[in-house]
Amino acid sequence: MSGMTFWDHLDELRTVIIRILSVTVVAAVVAFCLKDELFTIVLAPRSSDFITYRLIGGEPFFLSLMNTGLAEQFMIHLRTAMYAGVLVAMPYIIYQLFCFVSPALYAKERRGATILVVSGYVMFMLGTLLDYLLIFPLTVRFLGTYQVSPDVTNMLTLQSYMDTLLMMNLVMGIVFELPVVSWLLGKMGLVNAEVMSLWRRHAFVAILIIAAIITPTTDAFTLFVVAMPIWLLYELSICVVRLTGKK
Repeated sequence: MSGMTFWDHLDELRTVIIRILSVTVVAAVVAFCLKDELFTIVLAPRSSDFITYRLIGGEPFFLSLMNTGLAEQFMIHLRTAMYAGVLVAMPYIIYQLFCFVSPALYAKERRGATILVVSGYVMFMLGTLLDYLLIFPLTVRFLGTYQVSPDVTNMLTLQSYMDTLLMMNLVMGIVFELPVVSWLLGKMGLVNAEVMSLWRRHAFVAILIIAAIITPTTDAFTLFVVAMPIWLLYELSICVVRLTGKK
């Protein structure tokens, strides 16, 4: 690949992009066709039959969702299918991008890039899974059933439900990249475990603020459930930097 011209690289990049788009579109079309299965999973947290509620207990509830726009349900179906398609195709996307970049890397750099890419993907998926199974359901149960007065009935829209789910999934996926980012910064010598340990109490306050933003509830239990994984990620980041960072 070293003997390739700029236009050869550009042509190779175009081929990679076409492959990525093709696989992503196919995955999204499959998800779009599997509408019943897709939205059975997506809408499951709105009922007390969801696995998380059965494990932690609580009063039975069921949230009815309403649609207010003519094309809104179709657009939400399309957007959700695209999101699912990207998640399913992500390993292939990462593989194609890595194959395009790796010839320009040394063997040591290639090993580091492999660790970075794989761990980044795994941590992002763990974050989205934790959000779907724990954080989002607790948020839905609290906000969806909260009433200032029995005379005021909640009328939740499908748009609001899906926006909250996708936004929280994205946020938690990004938050779970903390150990990976710390590892990279440690390798570059920009952070070290001693400094991170000294700033532990400041980090704890910042984590509580982030947890409060992610789950805007007044429930201390929910805040604890959200803050604890992030705190564990910070502690894991310290260990990772201590073991792999520059001395």
